Amino acid sequence: MNRLKSYLNKGILEAGCDEAGRGCLAGPVFAAAVILPEGFSHRLLNDSKKMTDAQRKEVRPYIEENAIAFAVASVSVEEIDEINILRASFEAMHRAVRKLKEQPQHLLIDGNRFNPFQGIPHTCIIGGDGKFKSIAAASVLAKTYRDDYMDKLHESFPQYSWLANKGYGTAAHRKAIAEFGATPHHRTSFRLLPDQLELF
Repeated sequence: MNRLKSYLNKGILEAGCDEAGRGCLAGPVFAAAVILPEGFSHRLLNDSKKMTDAQRKEVRPYIEENAIAFAVASVSVEEIDEINILRASFEAMHRAVRKLKEQPQHLLIDGNRFNPFQGIPHTCIIGGDGKFKSIAAASVLAKTYRDDYMDKLHESFPQYSWLANKGYGTAAHRKAIAEFGATPHHRTSFRLLPDQLELF
């Protein structure tokens, strides 16, 4: 039933890497790196975007308990605005890989671009979170850790509905920006409103 592949290269330590929050208007970008043991399986594991919140919450502790190694890292809004979101996404993945207790021999990257990390070979895989277990697992961790972060921010800024939109540019979120202005958690390098002048 589980169509996800266990590995690209058999017999070596592969870390799947993915990010969450790249397209958001607010909040950091998060990334995770996961090394799974051979034979790892969970009936619900999939691309995190195709899983429900409840499914992600069920799978996350299973990943954390059974992975050979996992790590989650983030890059702040200030850094995103300084270096741009693409570079920030790569940096978040680098930070996650750096935190792994085991050094991987190969990186599987979700997407079509990546900045090489410290001599470890990598393979970019478009839609990788729907193809490889390790990338899917990384997508679940990055998504759930970021969601938890945005849920906490929501307590201080309830008017932006971050509990529901997690910082993405929904109509309700953009309406709140127009009404209340931007917060320090908004990415000023992003176009927050159709007419940026409305912020001032």
